[in-house]
Amino acid sequence: MSKSSPRRFGGRSTGTVTVIEARVHRSSARRARLAFILTAVVVGVLAAVVTASYWHPIVALLVGALIGVPTGALVWLLVRVWPVIRLLWWWSLETALAVLLLTCWVQLANHTPMVVTLLVVALVVGVPAAIPAVRRQVIAWAWCLVVRHRLRVCFAQFIIANSSGSLPLILWARPTPVGERVWVYLRPGLSAKDLEGRLDKIAVTCHASTVLIERASERNAAYLRFDIKRREVLTARVGSPLVDVIDPTAPVSASPMSVPTALDLPDVDAPTVTLPSQGKPAGKKPPATTANGGKPAASGSSAPDDDTSDWI
Repeated sequence: MSKSSPRRFGGRSTGTVTVIEARVHRSSARRARLAFILTAVVVGVLAAVVTASYWHPIVALLVGALIGVPTGALVWLLVRVWPVIRLLWWWSLETALAVLLLTCWVQLANHTPMVVTLLVVALVVGVPAAIPAVRRQVIAWAWCLVVRHRLRVCFAQFIIANSSGSLPLILWARPTPVGERVWVYLRPGLSAKDLEGRLDKIAVTCHASTVLIERASERNAAYLRFDIKRREVLTARVGSPLVDVIDPTAPVSASPMSVPTALDLPDVDAPTVTLPSQGKPAGKKPPATTANGGKPAASGSSAPDDDTSDWI
């Protein structure tokens, strides 16, 4: 459904403004007819069956037709105008916010003098703009509203929808330290794999640096979570409370700390290991060992009381 604009001077048209795409318009018309026929027949038959237990069958059929046809017409109307209702739902937050602000302005202007009205407006607008924390929160939530529409542009432009033209349902968005997080429910005909190859295009459309997609539910593959990143918080400078703990009057060591780069094994003191006796007669001492666990070198002359039978 498109609305033609008036012609310019000279007979040339200024173009058209598309409100509902032709494919969506034809699909809604076809579904509206099917919904009318199905609802009228089902409701009419049920009403006739219930009425037949009290009145004549012919009268019951007439009563069923009188109930089924209006009900089918109501369903036809709802299905037919559903594209327009969906369009209004897309802009529901902005519309509600605009109506709220306009209502507050009218009520304030009607019940207060002009000076008071301007003062209140200046406070409402100026205080959030002057306080950095409040200003950042307002900008973050404003980006959430913008991102919802930018994602919808992505879905409509270069992401394949189903045959009826139904786009993914954008549920909610909230700000994060790096950007925004948006929850999306996919319609039949689209999967997360189809979106993973287009993340760079989604990032360009959303005016972001990167976009990540993750499943928001382990049981439902159609429920996804979009993480839109605009900045990297890990590279920012963060104030540490440990700086305040250090005593500024504490002396600073003038000599630099020496860090060992290698170890010299001869400089390492090896422990002295004493091996237990194994099957030797009592009263005999085990052979002495050196500091590194080896046997000492044999001397030229042995002691008189040394028993050399153990070495033969």
